[in-house]
Amino acid sequence: MLIDFVPTISGLSLAEEPAFKKAAGGAPANVAVGIARLGGSSAFIGKVGEDEFGYMLADILKQNNVNNEGMRFDPGARTALTFVTLRNDGEREFMFFRNPSADMLLREAELDFDLIRKAKIFHYGSISLITEPCKSAHIAAAKAAKDSGAVLSYDPNLRLPLWPSAESAREGILSIWEMADIIKVSVEEIFFLTQGEDPYDDAVVRKLFHPNLKLLLVTEGPDGCMYYTKNFSGRVKGLKVDAVDTTGAGDAFVAGMLSQLSLDLSLLQVFYTVRYAYVQSDLRGGGIQ
Repeated sequence: MLIDFVPTISGLSLAEEPAFKKAAGGAPANVAVGIARLGGSSAFIGKVGEDEFGYMLADILKQNNVNNEGMRFDPGARTALTFVTLRNDGEREFMFFRNPSADMLLREAELDFDLIRKAKIFHYGSISLITEPCKSAHIAAAKAAKDSGAVLSYDPNLRLPLWPSAESAREGILSIWEMADIIKVSVEEIFFLTQGEDPYDDAVVRKLFHPNLKLLLVTEGPDGCMYYTKNFSGRVKGLKVDAVDTTGAGDAFVAGMLSQLSLDLSLLQVFYTVRYAYVQSDLRGGGIQ
């Protein structure tokens, strides 16, 4: 969880922007807030600085009905900051300040394992895999969640400038790939992970479908998303809107998907059966679309 400094005027570079306003950010925290706003129960585990911004972020989680008992405050490091520019098409560019920031310093000993073991779904990204000690804490938390029976949801959320190199980013993201039950990626991330292959080619996407994966979602921005299970795939069109600010759009997508899935996790096991029933009913004139 971090502070996003967002521009007051869109379409300008960082140097040209006259002013910025602060906003709470960070992909997993965005998802937690989104789920809470949709009526679900969520908690956030992470680390911020023992500073004004850190306490502000903890309060924002509480105000949004997100359990923040798993947050830790580092007295020796600041809360992470990111400056975001918005292009005329609504897409973003980032400049990060982490040297190191508090989130990078979360240790395994600081994890609230009781909170983790209560989760039905454990959602995470890849940025916490970049450096130690947070990398070890991330892996330990995910393993604890999996051992307790939680569904593991992974959004790599590629931020290439944070990694030492493109190759280290690719290796880091894929190093925990096979832990996940659900993976959400963008077409741009498919292109990156496959080193330039066509993200709209089902055969290319299927290369990333590991044996234990139950659902792979590939978002296409304004065009919607593609979905893949072991036995079938499909596509859902997007809603046409005028893009104002796409920051957090992928996190909102994940929050909506996970909040619905949490109502009946058995759906992960019966996707193929449901699809098969729909096809049979349609063939018999049942009218199910």
